[in-house]
Amino acid sequence: MQGLVPDPALLYGHLLGTVLFCLVFLYLRRESGTVYFGYWSLAWAAEALALLSALRFFASGATVWLSPWAGFEFAFALTLVAAARSQANPQGVRIVGSALTLLLGFPLFLLLVFLTGTGSTFAGYHALHTLVMCGFFLFTYFDAPGIEAPGAKMFRIALILLAVTSWCQASIFFYVHVTGRSPGWASLYVPYHPLVDFALQATLAFAAITMWIGQLNQRVRKVTEELMRLQKRTSRSQDIDSLTGLLNQASLSRRLESQAGFVGAVTVCDLDSFKAVNDRHGHMVGDELLSNIGHLIRSSIRKEDEAFRWGGDEFVIIFYDGNLPMVQARMHQLQERLLKFQVRGLGLLPITMSWGAAEAAGRSLREVLDQADRQMYAMKRANRGV
Repeated sequence: MQGLVPDPALLYGHLLGTVLFCLVFLYLRRESGTVYFGYWSLAWAAEALALLSALRFFASGATVWLSPWAGFEFAFALTLVAAARSQANPQGVRIVGSALTLLLGFPLFLLLVFLTGTGSTFAGYHALHTLVMCGFFLFTYFDAPGIEAPGAKMFRIALILLAVTSWCQASIFFYVHVTGRSPGWASLYVPYHPLVDFALQATLAFAAITMWIGQLNQRVRKVTEELMRLQKRTSRSQDIDSLTGLLNQASLSRRLESQAGFVGAVTVCDLDSFKAVNDRHGHMVGDELLSNIGHLIRSSIRKEDEAFRWGGDEFVIIFYDGNLPMVQARMHQLQERLLKFQVRGLGLLPITMSWGAAEAAGRSLREVLDQADRQMYAMKRANRGV
């Protein structure tokens, strides 16, 4: 045993650090409500109990402490499996059940110790125990390949290094069990392996926190993107006039403020004798009329153009990169369709409208709109004089 007993001070330091990590993850579990941190807290609790059992063994020499030592180490490794699975698949089920199922392998380990006779010495028992731990670390490494987050690479490296150190310990103690003596170089490593194990376990812990933060940031980004899309949809719906489906007056006001140098043409339209329709047939018919005209205007313009309900029965159409001949042709087509307009229950109800158009010619959108508005009123006065 000489040269193969870990430094007690390092074991106590390992125990203190383990308890600290257990409390930190327990606090994170309580504050965040994340089951993932609960697994890590349980893992560190199991490791702390394993270290207490190891300290009792080295202090008393009683082999009765070997089984709880190995058992709690098994629990530590299996809780790592559960934590890794919950990290790779947060929505997964049966994570705890699968880990508990693996824990049933501990009696098989004890049976293997009995059948191979390795339990007759501390070296043989510890060799088989560390070899099994090596297998668990490798299993955890290959069991969670789906983890894609900052810190995942560090997590996998720490698992591989823990597997390597466990393999080294298994090799040393098997050699001692078979030959009855230890290799000279083993005394340079074994007394200090608690420090190495704690450093690698701490690396696992910090990697776990980093992965959780990374995945949390990814979820926050997804929620933010969804909120931005929802905000855009809400903003667009706020710009729409509910009756006609055209853009509303507030939207037109923003266009007037944002486009100093406008290229295209503008039309201002106003229905003739709309008040008489309301008075004769009622406001419900008037609303249906405005709704159908909004649909008619939308279907009469290009995708790149915009139509607005300016107020009441007055509409504005912006033809981007359009010119007066094109605008006049479109408006005449729209007027022809309105003359064939029909309303449910009333049949044919020809609609006429007055309109005015103006081309940008280097002016602002507001100036073009003002000229088109004046031309529309001029046409309306002329129509009334006929």
